[in-house]
Amino acid sequence: MSIWVNEETKVLVQGITGSAARLHTRQMLDYGTKIVGGVTPGKDGEEVEGVPVYGSVQKAVDATDADASVIYVPAPFAADAIIEAADAGINLIVCITEHIPVQDMITVHHYLKSRPVRLIGPNCPGIITPDNCKIGIMPGHIHQSGRIGVVSRSGTLTYEAVHALTTSGHGQSTAVGIGGDPISGTSFVDVLESFERDENTDAVIMIGEIGGDAEETAARWAQENMTKPIIGFIGGITAPPGKRMGHAGAIVSGSGGTAETKIAEMESCGIHVARRISEIVPLLNKAL
Repeated sequence: MSIWVNEETKVLVQGITGSAARLHTRQMLDYGTKIVGGVTPGKDGEEVEGVPVYGSVQKAVDATDADASVIYVPAPFAADAIIEAADAGINLIVCITEHIPVQDMITVHHYLKSRPVRLIGPNCPGIITPDNCKIGIMPGHIHQSGRIGVVSRSGTLTYEAVHALTTSGHGQSTAVGIGGDPISGTSFVDVLESFERDENTDAVIMIGEIGGDAEETAARWAQENMTKPIIGFIGGITAPPGKRMGHAGAIVSGSGGTAETKIAEMESCGIHVARRISEIVPLLNKAL
């Protein structure tokens, strides 16, 4: 039915006393997510939306047995928040925060290598298993439970694709926004591998962007390892040359990283690539 999160996932909100975190805590609770605690140093004993606040992640884990955390901590402190969650034994960390310095994420990347922790993000919309658990900022109402996996570097393109799936009757098993920063915790390959193993996912929508080579790497891995059809889409196909587009990771270097090179590699590896969001559902229907 899903990968990584479900109705049993116990979630902490780090930075819960901030305005954005308060808003999204309420929305996650309304969706049915099991928010068991919040964390803000110096705020131990307070409550936000009926959720108890603890002064540290370790105190929160000891009190609630939380196994996931979502981070809304400001960028200068977000890397430390990720490391604190890992040290407290959190298995799944979703970092919504954007503009985290690359050097900070390099430190986090090396720190997490030897630990049994999955980091989604940073600078991502989060993860949702429709009708079960929403961790992050995804609009829950556009999602519907079903058998199509979604993985994306772009939040807004994810929402467009999911809306198109839902309105055409294709529900989603899980949708994962991996984020668009140069250094992120979870890759396309990580998500594709989990969807391939999930017996309740029939096909995958993979949404990429210009810049980097994550999509090409995923396409080559999928050619060797995936048995389920993948429908791809690359955002930025009309981006003018020389322009930096959106995410920090969307930087085209040399002749690589362009929409054309990504599409060519994906198609050569057997992925069905849509040129427009509106083409995703028709391609999916043909592939199923």
